[in-house]
Amino acid sequence: MLGHDVALTEAPAALAPELTLDACYRQCGAIARDHSKSFYLSSRFLPFEKRRAVWAVYAFCRTADDIVDREAAPEERLGAIDAWEAGLHAAYAGRATNPIFVAFADAAARYGVPREAALDLLRGARMDVSVNRYATYDDLRGYCYLVASTVGVLVTPILGALDDEAQHDAAGLGHAMQITNILRDVGEDARLNRIYLPADEMARFGYPEAALFAGTVDERFVALMRFQIERARRLYRDAEPGIARLHPESRYAVRLALRLYRGILGAIEANGYDVFTKRAYVPLRSKILTALTAAVAG
Repeated sequence: MLGHDVALTEAPAALAPELTLDACYRQCGAIARDHSKSFYLSSRFLPFEKRRAVWAVYAFCRTADDIVDREAAPEERLGAIDAWEAGLHAAYAGRATNPIFVAFADAAARYGVPREAALDLLRGARMDVSVNRYATYDDLRGYCYLVASTVGVLVTPILGALDDEAQHDAAGLGHAMQITNILRDVGEDARLNRIYLPADEMARFGYPEAALFAGTVDERFVALMRFQIERARRLYRDAEPGIARLHPESRYAVRLALRLYRGILGAIEANGYDVFTKRAYVPLRSKILTALTAAVAG
């Protein structure tokens, strides 16, 4: 999905008196900065209140992701997600104690962040414990909605929707970003015995699981990845017009996030589609150029 190791199998400890709301938001910002440089860079172009609100949403989502990705027995990880969900309900009830939930509760109250989308994301996190193969793209799409489109739904009230379609477009952008994550992390996921590439599409290109687990980059894999990358780019094209449905002060940050994430697809191509031994990322120089071109496009 989206590592910030946190022991969450027990109820969160009471918030230290000296840990102010601002400090809770700063902790969320640190999580965003440490775990997604592209997201953090993009968020810096939002107004202060919106910026830290999306940090709180990110920290909530990131922590759920880390719970299920850590090395622990399935029942322990599921128990930790249950505890995280209990913390979410406590936050909406005004009883948050964990610093992330203190910030999240404040953001939810200010902007009307929908609880159901947060619960859906946790449903997706549970799938990462129990499901490690997807037969078709339609199956994968349902998973992507839960773990990534929901993030778009969560942040849309913060960014400011100008019409009812804005949430739909934000969900589409989240889907595109999740497909990008999946393509970047094929090798890392394989080491966890997870395959997010649809099984029927792997079969169509004649690329078996054994080749994936062996880290084989051949003409079959390249063809498969080209197909997946073109789909991801199409998803970005479909989502991009939705930026105009957001409040003007949020548009540049979202446009920049889209372009930085889309740039990972080019990095995969530049690495010769080797997602087993090379990490695809957008270099700092390219990020700066992307930031400048995104500003011109706005």
